[in-house]
Amino acid sequence: MNQSDVLVLGAGIAGLTCALKLAHQRPDLKINVLTKTHERESNTRYAQGGVAAVWNFETDSYEKHIADTLDAGDGLCDLDIVKIVVKEGPERVREIIEWGARFDKNKEKKYDLGREGGHSENRILHYKDLTGWEIQRTLVEQAHKTDNIEILEHFFAIDLITQHNLGHTITRVTPGIECYGAYALNKNSGEIETLLAKMTVLATGGGGQVYRNTTNPVIATGDGMAMVYRAKGRIENMEFVQFHPTALYNPAGDNPAFLISEAVRGFGGILKSPDGTEFMQKYDKRGSLAPRDIVARAIDREMKLQGAEHMCLDCTHLDKEGFIAHFPTIYEKCKSIGIDPMKDMIPVTPACHYLCGGAKTDEMGRTTVKFLYAAGECTCTGLHGANRLASNSLLEAMVFAHRISIDILEKIDGIKKVKKGIPEWDARGTMQPQELVLITQSMKELKDLMSYYVGIVRSNVRLKRANDRLYLLYKETEELYRETTLSPQLCELRNIITIAYLITRSASMRRESRGLHFTTDFPEKLDFVDLMVL
Repeated sequence: MNQSDVLVLGAGIAGLTCALKLAHQRPDLKINVLTKTHERESNTRYAQGGVAAVWNFETDSYEKHIADTLDAGDGLCDLDIVKIVVKEGPERVREIIEWGARFDKNKEKKYDLGREGGHSENRILHYKDLTGWEIQRTLVEQAHKTDNIEILEHFFAIDLITQHNLGHTITRVTPGIECYGAYALNKNSGEIETLLAKMTVLATGGGGQVYRNTTNPVIATGDGMAMVYRAKGRIENMEFVQFHPTALYNPAGDNPAFLISEAVRGFGGILKSPDGTEFMQKYDKRGSLAPRDIVARAIDREMKLQGAEHMCLDCTHLDKEGFIAHFPTIYEKCKSIGIDPMKDMIPVTPACHYLCGGAKTDEMGRTTVKFLYAAGECTCTGLHGANRLASNSLLEAMVFAHRISIDILEKIDGIKKVKKGIPEWDARGTMQPQELVLITQSMKELKDLMSYYVGIVRSNVRLKRANDRLYLLYKETEELYRETTLSPQLCELRNIITIAYLITRSASMRRESRGLHFTTDFPEKLDFVDLMVL
């Protein structure tokens, strides 16, 4: 057994920020950080646009950022949480700058603040179009300088350890569920290790791989959310799946789909039909800078009306030198597939980008399971409501990582020792899987049914069909899970099926159209909404 004071599952912005804050305040604490691949691979790394924070108080204000967030969230944001994130955000950004993050500056040596859809002011700090990569680099380098942080690479967390593992029966209404760590598959040795800790922090990112077309990396399989659900913790707002309006359309196929950052539209890019006709004014007076849910539905509708495989983003009128300076990665990617953004319109199509739902947390990042915290995309903090405002996610992760560290430091000395009697993982009676095609084919089937039936536009018939097929996949996969030796592929399939079920079930329960959830059976928005908690 491996014992630590704090176990952090996930090595992106939320996990590493929390670990660093704990380690700097308490060098005596042993902190283990797990990542299922290598330390520089995370959802964070793929964030292009930047971090939204009120920076220029001459033109911007907390009140404006709060209003923009509430407007995007379509009536479901928690106002207190929005105020916390917006007002504490700038200080968290300053801290990561002090750690070494190099956000772009203009000719006056001031930070070059970008603007994205749904924002009323320029407030996006960025590093070219590689902001996530720069943040990940900064955090990993800081972690290497911190002696009491150990990053365990190629460890796949399988399940949280609770009283269930001690033989107790736990249901969703059982009070006082506690977390004592996690079981994790050491991918190098093939052994399943027991990782115990006084406190556990979940920072496992999103689950975009539940859809066929997604901007999320292949590691984004909803592991943390699925583990919380199996541990009988509360999950909320899973129906709100954000489809980024502008992923690069590539007939050859990419996984993940390449993202054309919203900042390109903030820079002046205009959405048009393949024939060059603007269309966004039909849907929103803000045009190409409307919030993501509106833009994604508009593109989806235009594609269906015109029988087109994609819409286009026109950047041909923009300054070439400025475009390349701001978006070098996007420019090179387009050129690599034969598109010159300065001469050709960029073909774009919506792709799954972000899950607004997740493990329900309070203002300090505490989940409904005792000793278990969560931060980042795997959570539902109340910030995003029915639709996330662009570039609020990195800000949210940093704010809640900080708040979790405060709460842990206040309480950890009161926990005398890690729970005794936790059993080792029992793999007796299992055997090596004979046909891996069962796993790969089930994953393909899952992605297809979610893309066809639980996408941008939904209906009762589609949701029922998805739920029926998901149940069959669930039964087949659980049988494999019981009978065969565990592999990362099998665990990811199991988690993705859970995420798919939660999205579909939540969508079925919400009998209205709001934010990212649109259903043809209930196209209107209700005045009163009871939040759906699973």
